[in-house]
Order: sequence, then C-alpha cells, then structure tokens
Amino acid sequence: MQTTINFYVTDTAAEEIKKIADQENIQNPILRVRVVPGGCSGFQYAMGFDESTNENDHIIELSNGVKVAIDEFSAPYINGATLDYVRDFMGGGFTIKNPNTVNSCGCGNSFSC
Repeated sequence: MQTTINFYVTDTAAEEIKKIADQENIQNPILRVRVVPGGCSGFQYAMGFDESTNENDHIIELSNGVKVAIDEFSAPYINGATLDYVRDFMGGGFTIKNPNTVNSCGCGNSFSC
C-alpha cells in the first residue's frame, strides 16, 4: 500500500512550470521531481519533464493542468517540502525548501537527511 506524501508547489512555481511546458510544446506536462545520490552532501534534486508516470509514483495535480510525479525512493526525502520559483537580481530559478534536510553543502546544490 502506497503512503501519501505532502509535497507543495507554490503558485509562482506552478506558473513557471506551465510556461516552460508551453514553450517546449509539451501537451500534458508531467514534472518529475527526484532525489538522486550525488553531490558533496550525499543527495541532490533532479527535475525534468517526463512523458508518463509509473504505478508507484506519487502524483500531485496542479490547478493549471500540470502534474508533478515523485518516485517511491524520493518520496520520504522530500515529504513536506515546497517547490518554489524565486526571482532576484541574478535572474530566477527553482528552489526546494525541505524540512527533512539536516545538512547542505556550501554551494547549496546537495543535502543530507
């Protein structure tokens, strides 16, 4: 039996995901968010569009038609996390605020739980 996870996507991030999908002519966008081994602290995030979901994926459907898919391995590491899109004087980018991290590297690209 699959457990439910809480993964939040801000309105700003949802709008940016939809904008990118539209620019790339992706009809039914599925954003896959994963945690993968790597980086100097042990894990890092990976995101990209996918064409389908898997049976054991956790699916979050956003109000703008975008779906977010999270695999079973990644789910415990990002349960309770929030995906946001932040704009600043250097441009913009996605960020994940994750309450499960206990350590991150100096460059901010990897973390440990």
